[in-house]
Amino acid sequence: MISFQEVIRYRIRRANETLNDAIFLAKEKRWNSCINRLYYASYYAVSALLLSENQNPSTHSGVKQLFSELFIKTSIISEDFGKMHSQLFSWRQKGDYDDLFDFDSEKVIPYLSPVQSFIKLVEEILKKNLEP
Repeated sequence: MISFQEVIRYRIRRANETLNDAIFLAKEKRWNSCINRLYYASYYAVSALLLSENQNPSTHSGVKQLFSELFIKTSIISEDFGKMHSQLFSWRQKGDYDDLFDFDSEKVIPYLSPVQSFIKLVEEILKKNLEP
């Protein structure tokens, strides 16, 4: 049987891999796909955090809501990261589903570094929380 810790480590690994995909897509100027990957990098990190609190919501909206309740409103994670995750959530949907809509470098590039910082912060929190 797979342990929670194994799933949490898997989700963090996915967050980092997906961030690397976003960086690659940015270099290729594939802005809509880059936003998608940035959102999912953040999503995997958030879902790892939630799992560390024995929470495993089944929808993206549920992930966003629980993240806000358990980590943003309690000031464990800054409101700026909460806003970033919400913005990426909205933009991912817009980029994936809206016709004739394209992101550009001015919107996307400013999110690369914050998503990377967010994943590192999540890794630090999880390291503290998962120590025996």
